Amino acid sequence: MTRFLPGILAMAIIVVASNILVQFLVGDWLTWGAFTYPFAFLVNDVMNRVYGPAAARRVVFAGFVAGVACSLIGSQIMLQGDGYTYPAVTLRIALGSGAAFLVAQLTDVFIFDKLRNGVWWRAPAVSTLIGASLDTMIFFSIAFSATLTFIEPSNDVSWAGAHLPLLGLGPEVPLWVSLACADWLVKLALTLIALLPFKALVTKLSPRIA
Repeated sequence: MTRFLPGILAMAIIVVASNILVQFLVGDWLTWGAFTYPFAFLVNDVMNRVYGPAAARRVVFAGFVAGVACSLIGSQIMLQGDGYTYPAVTLRIALGSGAAFLVAQLTDVFIFDKLRNGVWWRAPAVSTLIGASLDTMIFFSIAFSATLTFIEPSNDVSWAGAHLPLLGLGPEVPLWVSLACADWLVKLALTLIALLPFKALVTKLSPRIA
C-alpha cells in the first residue's frame, strides 16, 4: 500500500484544493477549480497503467475517503469576504465533489482498462473524456442547481441561478450551466495536454514494478 501513497496524497490534495477553488471565478465563465481537478484523472490513469485497475480503484477509494475527510474539516473553517462569513467548503460542494469524484474516477478506471491494449494514448484520452464529462454534470448539478437547494438551505447559491446567455453567446441559461460548460471545455483541453506528462510518468515509473 505504501507504494500507492504518492497517488493517494496527490488525489487528496487535488480534491481538497478544487473544492475550495471552485468557489472563485476566473473571468465570467470559469472557476479556478477547472484548472486543478482534471489532474485527478492524470493521477488515476498513471496508477492504472503502471499498477493495474485494482490498484487504481484502491487509490480512488483512498483518495475519496481522504478528500471527504478534508472537505469535512474545510466545512468547519470559516472565511470572510465581501462582508460575509462562509465555510471554506460548503456541504453541497463537498457532496457534489464526492459523488462526482467517485462516479467519474471509477468510470475512468473501467474504460481505461477496457482500452488498455490499444495505442498508448487511446485509453487515457477516451477514459478521461468520458469521466470528466460525468464529473462536470454531477458536480455542478449537486453544488449549484436550484432544484437541490433542500440539501443545504442555508447556503445561498442564488448567484449561480442568475439567467444569462450561455457562455455569453447562446440561449439564456442559469449561470451554473455556463460554468459547467466552460469547465467541461477546459477539461477537454487539459485531457489532451495531460497526455504528454502521462507518457513521461508511465515511462519513468514502469521499470520500478517488481
